[in-house]
Amino acid sequence: MLKGKFLPLDSELLPEGSERCSLSKFILWLLPIGLLLLWGLYAAFKVLANGLGVTGLDDYFGFGLWITFDLAVIALGAGAFFTGLLRYILNIDPLKNIINLAVIVGFICYSGAMLILVLDIGQPLRAWFGYWHANVHSMLTEVIFCITCYCAVLVIEYIPLILEQRQLDRIPLIRHLAHNFHVFMPLFAGIGAFLSTFHQGSLGGMYGVMFGRPYAFREGFFIWPWTFFLFVLSAVGSGPLFTVLIASLMEKITGRKLVSWEVKSIMGKIAGTMLSVYIVFKLLDTWWWMTDTLPSRAGLTFDQMFYGWIYGKWLMFLEIIICGLLPCVILLKKSLRERVRLFYAAALLDCLGIVINRYVMTVQTLAQPVLPFDSWATYVPNWVEWAASILVIAYGAFLLSLSYRYLPIFPQEAALNRDCGSLGLPGRGS
Repeated sequence: MLKGKFLPLDSELLPEGSERCSLSKFILWLLPIGLLLLWGLYAAFKVLANGLGVTGLDDYFGFGLWITFDLAVIALGAGAFFTGLLRYILNIDPLKNIINLAVIVGFICYSGAMLILVLDIGQPLRAWFGYWHANVHSMLTEVIFCITCYCAVLVIEYIPLILEQRQLDRIPLIRHLAHNFHVFMPLFAGIGAFLSTFHQGSLGGMYGVMFGRPYAFREGFFIWPWTFFLFVLSAVGSGPLFTVLIASLMEKITGRKLVSWEVKSIMGKIAGTMLSVYIVFKLLDTWWWMTDTLPSRAGLTFDQMFYGWIYGKWLMFLEIIICGLLPCVILLKKSLRERVRLFYAAALLDCLGIVINRYVMTVQTLAQPVLPFDSWATYVPNWVEWAASILVIAYGAFLLSLSYRYLPIFPQEAALNRDCGSLGLPGRGS
């Protein structure tokens, strides 16, 4: 009685017109996620208490799984800024049905990446040095400021979703505040696009200026190496599809239709267009690197960039051809894009290709010998690094689960499932 009188019931907190499972089922769903969170937190405690010596990192590999993971989730989280740009600046109206999810996924990716960086810098108590004692000659300084500012922008974009929660929306002040936030969303979308574009580029530019690392080093345009532009293009070519994959995974788990196929197809077409631009420039960059940069600037051959199976040429073939050209063809050709299985296969390959790119640019770059007496080095991340990375995934699943249950993320959900139910089609969850 006390709960019903003074505190809202769980059912009263759910989005209006949407079905959700019982609270007991929801708690059971969160239980394994919570266990993974605890495991990751234990690994984080080990790192903060004992330093990076508990990881698999060493003098050869100052960057490893964490940086690969960071760069991958930041690229895949680009669906937030790019979808926001398309929705609020270019005014592509159907994207209003997925922009909320894109913001949440972007917030999870960026905040999770910053959490990993706290562990990776080795001395987190000095994390503020990058802001106060900024190295103005380093691209990473621009990355630090832009990632921090863009994460703040994502928080601002996330706030209206929280304020629109069913119980909070009944308070007039909060309802008006949420409305005013939406009025200024185009401004924040523009700021987010600016910040994210430059930090995505500078992450790639960091590799391109490392003239002592021939696998990554590139010539470029004025002060920017080609990798600056390639990282931006690869992010906008994969981020929207990652958001679509998350939406589809949520549909499978919940048994409800959340986003219409029309919206997914638009996202796929846009991502395919950007991916095709990226692949064209990636092929040109690779050709110039093989035929000019390597022999003239480093005195090396293309074959010397690879070693054995773990650092083999197959990774480049998989990244550019299988995970690049093939998804481009599927996503750009309407007859192929409209075939559901091919569409999702292309989306998975696209995202996998970006992960491979971040891996080879990080690990393979550092593994290659740069001195005559050096040899190829190998790197194997240990359980601490894996657990800390899984911590971010579990944190994302936890936050996404709470957001889906209690916040009105999907504007189309009620209508899509009502239509499915009236036609006797699957889509209504338990």
